[in-house]
Amino acid sequence: MTGPDRRPRRLRATPAMRRLVAETRLHTAELILPMFVREGISRPVPIRSMPGVVQHSLDSFRAALGEAAATGIGGVMLFGVPEHKDAIGSGATDDNGILNVATRIAVAEVGSALVVQTDLCLDEFTDHGHCGVLDADGRVDNDASLVRYQEMALAQVAAGSALLGLSGMMDGQVAAVREALDSASHFQTAILGYAAKYASAFYGPFREAVDSSLVGDRRTYQQDPANRREGVYEARLDIDEGADIIMVKPAMGYLDVLADVAAESPIPVWAYQVSGEYAMVEAAAANGWIDRERAIMESLVGIRRAGAEAVLTYWAVEAAEAIA
Repeated sequence: MTGPDRRPRRLRATPAMRRLVAETRLHTAELILPMFVREGISRPVPIRSMPGVVQHSLDSFRAALGEAAATGIGGVMLFGVPEHKDAIGSGATDDNGILNVATRIAVAEVGSALVVQTDLCLDEFTDHGHCGVLDADGRVDNDASLVRYQEMALAQVAAGSALLGLSGMMDGQVAAVREALDSASHFQTAILGYAAKYASAFYGPFREAVDSSLVGDRRTYQQDPANRREGVYEARLDIDEGADIIMVKPAMGYLDVLADVAAESPIPVWAYQVSGEYAMVEAAAANGWIDRERAIMESLVGIRRAGAEAVLTYWAVEAAEAIA
């Protein structure tokens, strides 16, 4: 061959050619929409730091579920925002608590079209804002928290959840919840293990979305952003404990971890494009600094390219409509 190698350039020549040879593709079924449902409101409440995202009332939640199902996305991940909180997060296991009520509604409305998933963590429900219960010294009590997670799991399954998202980062959480489910003959309920979940600054807007009561941080039980190998190690632990799917969170700042985990995992690997990642793009676009639609789709392609087989994203519905 004489002269420069022009093969890559030829395959970029037209939109049709680029589409034909694309190595990574997005499909609507690979998108999952996180949704916030707030107790005691009659209309949706906008989340200031997440333009376009709201805390739903039960009525607006029903409408949004129908809209989501119509796009063909894969599922919804539900978060409850209770009116009242206490030290042990009692609302998380109350049959009439907001998350369990919302789950029953979602199953009734779209359960045959979407995989209804629920966040299994105490942080939205505790008055101290931590993901578990505290001991006498104010530290997160890992083993006592596992008992609460087991109770939450049974409550969420009773409400109809098909997939439990274990996001609390307690040691042994997957094994504990699997044991509780199997002991109650809930063999068909799947577990999403938040295996590599980092103590990230990019969760900031989410704290507003769930009206978090947290004082301090979660660095003693979420992972250090400096550590890459640890993400793979945590993923192996969740796989060994019986997770059906594992998660890397956040997504965009941890694509190396995501690629590492995806390369080793024998089970599906997902990623969560978190609130701060969403907010950055929206803020930059609002200032005219980037092309919003291109940035959204490029970010999702990048997460898929790194190895995520599905992506939790607040743009799920919008992206699905663009793909279609």
